[in-house]
Amino acid sequence: MRFIETKRQKYLFLSVTALGISSIITQIIAIREFLIVFYGNELIFGIILANWLFITGIGAYLGKYFERRKISMLIFLQIIIAFLPFFYLIIIRNLRNIFFLPGEMLSITQTFLSTLFILLPYCLISGFLLTFVCSIFSKEESHTSIGKVYFIDNIGDILGGILFSFIFIYLLTAFQMVFFLMVINLSAAFLLSRPTKKAFILFLIILSSILFFSFDFERITRQQQYKNQKLLFYGDTLYGNLVVTDTAGQLNFYENGLTLFTTENTISNEETVHYSMSNAENPKKILLISGGVSGTISEIQKYSVENIDYLELDPKIIELGRKYTNNIGTDVNIINKDARLFIKQTDEKYDVIIIDLPSPSTVQFNRFYTSEFFNEAKRTLNKDGILSLSLVSSENYLNTETRKLNSALYNTLKPYFKNILIIPGDKNYFIASDKELTYDIVSLIKNKEIDTKYVNEYYLKGKLTPDRIDYIQNSLIKDTKPNEDFKPITYYYHLLYWLRNFRLDIGLLVIIVIFMFLYLLRIKPIPFALFTTGFSAAALEVVVLIGFQILYGYVYSKLSIIITAFMIGLVLGSYYMNKKIENMGKKEFVRIEYSLFFCSLLVPIILFLLSRIKNSFLVTISSHTILPLFTIIIAILVGMEFPLASKLFFKDKVRETAALLYNADLIGACLGALLTSALLIPLIGIFKVCLLVGILNLVSGVVVKLKA
Repeated sequence: MRFIETKRQKYLFLSVTALGISSIITQIIAIREFLIVFYGNELIFGIILANWLFITGIGAYLGKYFERRKISMLIFLQIIIAFLPFFYLIIIRNLRNIFFLPGEMLSITQTFLSTLFILLPYCLISGFLLTFVCSIFSKEESHTSIGKVYFIDNIGDILGGILFSFIFIYLLTAFQMVFFLMVINLSAAFLLSRPTKKAFILFLIILSSILFFSFDFERITRQQQYKNQKLLFYGDTLYGNLVVTDTAGQLNFYENGLTLFTTENTISNEETVHYSMSNAENPKKILLISGGVSGTISEIQKYSVENIDYLELDPKIIELGRKYTNNIGTDVNIINKDARLFIKQTDEKYDVIIIDLPSPSTVQFNRFYTSEFFNEAKRTLNKDGILSLSLVSSENYLNTETRKLNSALYNTLKPYFKNILIIPGDKNYFIASDKELTYDIVSLIKNKEIDTKYVNEYYLKGKLTPDRIDYIQNSLIKDTKPNEDFKPITYYYHLLYWLRNFRLDIGLLVIIVIFMFLYLLRIKPIPFALFTTGFSAAALEVVVLIGFQILYGYVYSKLSIIITAFMIGLVLGSYYMNKKIENMGKKEFVRIEYSLFFCSLLVPIILFLLSRIKNSFLVTISSHTILPLFTIIIAILVGMEFPLASKLFFKDKVRETAALLYNADLIGACLGALLTSALLIPLIGIFKVCLLVGILNLVSGVVVKLKA
């Protein structure tokens, strides 16, 4: 396939490549920024991908109705594309301040619609240009131009992903990245323009550069994001977006917008430590998972312990903790390592393990509330060792969702520990051990002569009454399923707890189902196959992203690698198919669908095997290679299918064929991303999702074989 035939096509090649670079980097930035806005909830992966693909699909479809195929239109739209990411960053970081109340809980509908309208201009133009360029790129109305543009656009995506993954993520802030995107898009427009318009574009580049370097947009927008708080630190690490603020002397540590912990919160520190430590016979060796910067270490040291191992994945948290507080000290063994991996590998035995993490409101934190984790933790405890953790709750009333959340955690702990105490409050503290435990914490603290400010007889008198203890015990639902790594039921119940007041979410689901049904009624076999392939590809991409989060807990820095791996696969697949397309037909198309069926079944097997790896070196190698490589394989199949579909379904006009196929592919991908993240994974688990996706491709292959 010969790509560059004229000077004009050379500049068009550069323009489409710039659009691809801009698209992938803008998408990754949008996911990361929205992740912060919505408090680290991985639902945003699917919602952003869904909206991105949906709007792009609409834009691609609208492109067929535009008859004027002039370079001037491409230049105009590329200039707009150049500036939109800059404004997106400002709007996203001010989203809650502008459109919602501070701290307001947002429904899926609100999340979906707010991201939809923010992304609308960029994605609509981007999709429109896919179809638009297909016509002006080719000298004649031929299906080859569709595959050509598809290939070039994905080349740009790959370049953008590589730049982000291996350079930008380490060197540039988000605003510096969007400035780069502005420059490359304006430069592409400059090359395509006539001499009379080049001066204007050059003026735009110079003016934008002056404005950009005159203001610290990164700090200004972050400060707006954390209004009424003094901003001490902000920045991205390999593990997430980290922000430290000061509110009247209290330091707040945020990761991806979610509060990790606060300082000067004596009640929380005492409850976290003393409920479990007081029940321990003579605790000497303690494992603290996160939260040490908040002040829990000094509470632990009141028990004259011999050793405290403090696990904190992100070393930047320790650095900032020592800079702004005196809560860590020097007689603590700090280990910067994933707690799951540490517990899996260590031969140490502990008297008490204290987990001071947020509730399982995200997949990232849910991995510390699963059967697999408790099994590993139990092996790490001494015979009479104690495990302590907490869940968000309410003081006096437990709604259905909270009951299910508590029950799921209780039923997850029960197979591994003979005795479990639940101490009620704004947080419910779960204390688990094989030894006898008691609610008489007041006597235990007195006998050990532990000095406490709040956790004493006056504070606990009203908290640990027989009625309150009976109420929490009787609220447990015995048949609630336990929480597992790849079926995150507590994450699902936490999601229900979040959504219980939002009736619109049911309406949104109904609208999506009706739309999907009506769309599939009128679609022909080849577009139907592209629809199912798009659905499966997006669903499996979400599965891989969330699977990575479950296994390793730091997908924030690996988003770009997985998304780029997908783009690499698309390019390889489309390139191969474009070279061999003359000898390819319906039989090969059906084989691709069947191959996607088998790949879908392999995903859970790979995830299961990866979860069993203990060696640090093998964990590092596998985390950086296995999932990205398998993502490439899936994407190769997806990339092969599109050019072949263009040949099998080619209509008289390029723009009509391109519009229909891009639309089917992207609409399917939209629904796959949204339903998988928001509904299917929390409800049925990752393994069943993969089975469902596989069956969908199998059906699609049969339909094409029999009816196409």
